Amino acid sequence: MVTTIPTIVVDADACPVKRQIVETARQFAVPVLMVASYDHRLEPETGVRIVQVDRSDQSVDLYISNHVARGDIVVTQDFGLATIVLAKGAIALSPRGQQYDDGNIDFLMARRHELAKLRRSGGRAKGPRAMTDEDREQFQQKLTKVLRNRQENDER
Repeated sequence: MVTTIPTIVVDADACPVKRQIVETARQFAVPVLMVASYDHRLEPETGVRIVQVDRSDQSVDLYISNHVARGDIVVTQDFGLATIVLAKGAIALSPRGQQYDDGNIDFLMARRHELAKLRRSGGRAKGPRAMTDEDREQFQQKLTKVLRNRQENDER
């Protein structure tokens, strides 16, 4: 059986859990690819490849969607990007540790659409609450679980 090592691909422009991703990836010897626009400064480090793209609205999403492979793990807050990577056979996680899947992505996309319509009509919607240390810990636990499950399944 041929096994492939997944890459953790990060929509890094506004990702609040970059440190947790790098720490967890090191424990499992999994490479990390951080993709961000040139507006964001990312420091290179061992095990982390950095790709910077132009500032246009969807450049990061386009790069990720064009380079993600089946089995990769994508960390993003963008439901649209999550939909694309799920269709390509990747795993998609939010920075709060929610795993996007076929059972929840349609609801999340519909909710995003309704909130956008509300804002366009002059309404207001609350944004996400501030990230907490508990959120970061929950994310790290979820990423660890995903990597451990993958590792166990590849060993069979």
